[in-house]
Amino acid sequence: MAKIIVDGIEVDVPPDYTLLQAAEAAGAEVPRFCFHERLSIAGNCRMCLVEVKGGPPKPQASCAMSVRDLRPGPNGEPPVMFTKSPMVKKAREGVMEFLLINHPLDCPICDQGGECDLQDQAMAYGVDKNRFAENKRAVEDKYIGPLVKTSMNRCIHCTRCVRFTTEVAGISEMGLIGRGEDAEITTYLEKALSSELQGNVIDLCPVGALTSKPYAFHARPWELVKTEAIDVMDAVGSNIRVDVRGREVMRILPRLNEAVNEEWISDKSRFVWDGLRTQRLDRPYLRVGGKLRPASWGEAFAAIAGKVKATTGARIGAIGGDLASVEDLFALKQLLVSLGSGNFDIRQDGAALDPSKGRASYVFNPTIAGIEQADLILIVGSNPRREASVLNARIRKRWRAGGVRIGVIGEQADLTYPYEYLGAGSDTLGEIAAGRLAFGEALAKAKRPIVIVGQGALAGAAGAGVLATAAAIATAEGRDEGWNGLAVLHMAASRVGGLDVGFVPAAGGLDAAGMVKAAGAGELDLLFLLGADEIDTEALGAAFVVYIGTHGDNGAHRADVILPAAAYTEKSGTYVNTEGRVQLSNRASFPPGDAREDWAILRALSDVVGHRLPYDSLGELRRALYAAYPHLQMIDHVEPAGLGDVAALASSAGGLASTAFRNPIADFYLTNPIARASAVMAECSALAAGLVAAAAE
Repeated sequence: MAKIIVDGIEVDVPPDYTLLQAAEAAGAEVPRFCFHERLSIAGNCRMCLVEVKGGPPKPQASCAMSVRDLRPGPNGEPPVMFTKSPMVKKAREGVMEFLLINHPLDCPICDQGGECDLQDQAMAYGVDKNRFAENKRAVEDKYIGPLVKTSMNRCIHCTRCVRFTTEVAGISEMGLIGRGEDAEITTYLEKALSSELQGNVIDLCPVGALTSKPYAFHARPWELVKTEAIDVMDAVGSNIRVDVRGREVMRILPRLNEAVNEEWISDKSRFVWDGLRTQRLDRPYLRVGGKLRPASWGEAFAAIAGKVKATTGARIGAIGGDLASVEDLFALKQLLVSLGSGNFDIRQDGAALDPSKGRASYVFNPTIAGIEQADLILIVGSNPRREASVLNARIRKRWRAGGVRIGVIGEQADLTYPYEYLGAGSDTLGEIAAGRLAFGEALAKAKRPIVIVGQGALAGAAGAGVLATAAAIATAEGRDEGWNGLAVLHMAASRVGGLDVGFVPAAGGLDAAGMVKAAGAGELDLLFLLGADEIDTEALGAAFVVYIGTHGDNGAHRADVILPAAAYTEKSGTYVNTEGRVQLSNRASFPPGDAREDWAILRALSDVVGHRLPYDSLGELRRALYAAYPHLQMIDHVEPAGLGDVAALASSAGGLASTAFRNPIADFYLTNPIARASAVMAECSALAAGLVAAAAE
């Protein structure tokens, strides 16, 4: 540690700290525009100037100078830095004056107004008049896609967007051309950005040069009610903030969580909000004469109760959807059990995951933050760029740090970082497990390897064997003590929570594929779909289908009774992410029309069918949930999974069925009912399809 005196306060900091970081450690606030903690240092804006005692007789850029670069005093005293001296104040005022030479005075029409770093710093360091009378520079706005709106007259050339897209997102499509007054940020060919993380440049831009195109001119930040919530577009569980005006969600922004998403979210998470207000189910519907007609809750419940009484529990089933909360799944399971049914399943895709084999057999055991400790990464049957964009950025971050080897088995794709392509399927995995390939030899020597197993490898007949083989690789001899490298990467926000509460077939029960087959064969009379839209609804035959969901999607089109439910922003719910972290999402707005929270619908229905669930409020439901599954009350905590469970799973590894792994996501932007109802996501999907077609040509 090195000592430094900042504004009279002595602090101990690492010698590789920048002066800006040392100032913050001492509690001093240093303004900045170009510096960002997660990006490389550019030193462009010069707003972070400080005075160094004994240094050059001019202010220094605190972001570009390290503590180790400072000289001690004449008698060995710690170096001294000032952040509030007259020299510093005058220098920052000069920088601000220069920045405002060309910056337009359009704050009243700028979407950044009220959240603008330039506005905030101008309040502290702005001057009452400008000495420059020349005409302001004019720069043509650039097209960079349907998500980010450009107003390049406002750009101050901090290059945060360029550094983010290059370093974090892994695309080289933005840069700065020209010099001096002719310098411009551009995409060179003026084409849409191809990254799934591009929306983060909106948060990074310190002025209004890059703003949200779908949100443009919709609202001001002081009009919005801000609520902390959890994203459900994938299984990462990114922490988000939902901004609402009245009953409408106006925008979704990321929240800081170093262990999960740092401060990034995917474009689907950020821009899907327009899908929350379109194609919504806002009243119950009942199919009469082959056509759906609006009905009352009483009529809908009576129709369901009639079917329940006319059949037996063995002929009733339920499939959980990808966006369901833990509370909803718990209530549905209790209702099915009370009806005498063991037919319920959360695994719409038929993934070979079994909670009876231990929690370690179906979670991302190294944790998302643990990716940064890995010395080797093997990706099996997964495309993390499509399945978990933020997690993929963490893998890229580990690759940029150096000292890691990455291999991929499955479909070849651009993951934004180089990797060794090893093969297409289970045969290659078997060769690596046997140590017969060069990568297998490196894997055997690795101390902290991570084997990421995607849902594309777990679905189908070979899934169980793939998982067991991956567990055997992860638990091989020579690993660091306590290191658990088996990492199951989920795509559905509800999957881990559903497995935690045992939303899988009871003894003798049918799984999701079995229920679909039984319904088609006339062996299942009643099927509940809790937002389950990813199954083959046309194969359900004459079964009576009850759909509890938010949008008029696949499940609603096939349903005989539709019960309108609340979306993830309209209810308080618990979600467990792919690493097993329990997180609580708060209600930001209210559901439309007669729609209700899923658990409340199930509670009311249980009364009508004569099997009343034992709770009348969300608090009572959670007390019952926590009594049955205590780990679910530890919010923002990852319950360590037993390494012994992985070892037991590895011992069951045997022969692998020969199969090629397929990426289960055909279209990143249209993976769930909310996304499919979004006009913005539809535009992104069409654009992405065009880019893929152009690349193929």
